[in-house]
Amino acid sequence: MNAAAPHRYDVRVHWEDTDAAGIVYYANYLRFIERARSDLVRGFGIDQAALLGQDGIAFQVRRCEIDYLTPARLDDELVVETRLHRLRGARMDMSQDVLRDAAALVRTQITLACVGRDGRPRRIPGEIARRLTPETTT
Repeated sequence: MNAAAPHRYDVRVHWEDTDAAGIVYYANYLRFIERARSDLVRGFGIDQAALLGQDGIAFQVRRCEIDYLTPARLDDELVVETRLHRLRGARMDMSQDVLRDAAALVRTQITLACVGRDGRPRRIPGEIARRLTPETTT
């Protein structure tokens, strides 16, 4: 997996994702992008359960800025593109776009914090940082 290339995660919109009008409920986009982030980390060979169990650290969302551009609908095939922009200390900055046929429906800017069991920031371990470091910063 190449940290400089966007990670792509496929999502199909199901009934449970929509409101009565068949439009994706706004909060469900957060679930879509969370799954995509988990898949990205897994793709780099990072076991988040082991990271918590062995090292006592986890990644949590510190900030999420989201723009809803166009609604997705029942049975749409979507792609979440995740781009990791920067790692520094205990932070990861990334963008995640939800696309349908290459058109952006939702755009997000996310900051993750690496934290210990006590909830305090912890520096991202060197091996994890090396796996995730983008070859180019955007």
